Amino acid sequence: MCHIPTVPQPSTSSTKRRNLLRGALGSIAIGLLPSMSFALSSHSAIAPTLRRIKFAPNRATASATDRAQWAAFRDRFITNEGRVIDTANGGVSHSEGQGYSMLLAEWANDRSSFERVFDWTRSHLSRPSDSLHGWCWDPHAPLKMRDMNTATDGELAIAWALLRAAERWNVPEWRARALMMSRDILATSVQEANGRLFLLPGAFGFNKPDRLNLNPSYYNFPAIRALANASDDPRWINIDDNGLWLLEEARFGKRGLSPDWVDVMKETAEVLPPSNGKLVFSWDAIRVPLFLAWAGENAAPALNAAAAFWTSKDGRWIPAWVNLRNGSLAPYEGHAGIVAVARLTLASVALQSGAGVAVADIPSQAEVPDYYAGALALLSRLAWQESRATPHHPKPQMMS
Repeated sequence: MCHIPTVPQPSTSSTKRRNLLRGALGSIAIGLLPSMSFALSSHSAIAPTLRRIKFAPNRATASATDRAQWAAFRDRFITNEGRVIDTANGGVSHSEGQGYSMLLAEWANDRSSFERVFDWTRSHLSRPSDSLHGWCWDPHAPLKMRDMNTATDGELAIAWALLRAAERWNVPEWRARALMMSRDILATSVQEANGRLFLLPGAFGFNKPDRLNLNPSYYNFPAIRALANASDDPRWINIDDNGLWLLEEARFGKRGLSPDWVDVMKETAEVLPPSNGKLVFSWDAIRVPLFLAWAGENAAPALNAAAAFWTSKDGRWIPAWVNLRNGSLAPYEGHAGIVAVARLTLASVALQSGAGVAVADIPSQAEVPDYYAGALALLSRLAWQESRATPHHPKPQMMS
């Protein structure tokens, strides 16, 4: 997403996402949900011979209603050339938006749009040194490719979309491209700390002398598991396990919510608030419950903490952000994308409890104020469909 400077500052991400809108949209109407206990097997680094085959969503196909919602998003935010416009961030385009739109086009069985977005991505964001992409393209800048650093959230979305599209439309070269990206993400954007592998937010700028500067919301677990299964590289399983461990550890404030950014000390893997940024559950961290729910991790503490927080609002309103240092709330409501993730989260936790609560209506594209809200709303629709389709947490299997 377009928030990674060459020398990253966690507060920059928070500020940009806070400034995306000041809208006040509808409230959530799901009743009180019980708190959930959390029980998973060890998330410590695992030997190459042990592979935990985890839940990866079945690929869903959009309904007629979903396709209409996708068409509304496409017509509003994607140019004829395939550039996805971040309408709340100066009209820039970034690898996140391109990747999310490729995922949504595949879901909608819209091959022409998928190819259009992918072609623009390759033509304008490709890096000369590997199969990855520069993170931000600015139509108003003299040098439109503003920074050739990568954004790992975008890379994961693009690679996963290519795997899905290769299977849907039988295009082997897209799968080959995804596997090249998998290799290059591992080569450029993974760092060890005290025996654990972590995903860096980009290829450079986040690996400090004594610590790693990490973004918990970049752990797109369904994409990570899809790459693990496709590449058969055990490092992805290590990253998945330690990502779940990170999200369990990286919870702050009286509500135990996930922050936008954290630091992980290299020697001990201790998880700390970011040394140079605000500790907020905000525009980035909203994706933590999205990806946990999508991956079927319905008992995860970070997911349940978000559900408990949104339930505590008694259906009245959902604040755009929470300051995890002092507990203060945004004075304005979150947009329709945040509402969508909240409803997905509450329904997923209810599913875990066996309550049988159906997901509330996800806000429509007519309700979203900008690109990011529109993407979150559609991704929440897709996540709910796919997370219910497959049994969760198969037993570990030993791989030779």
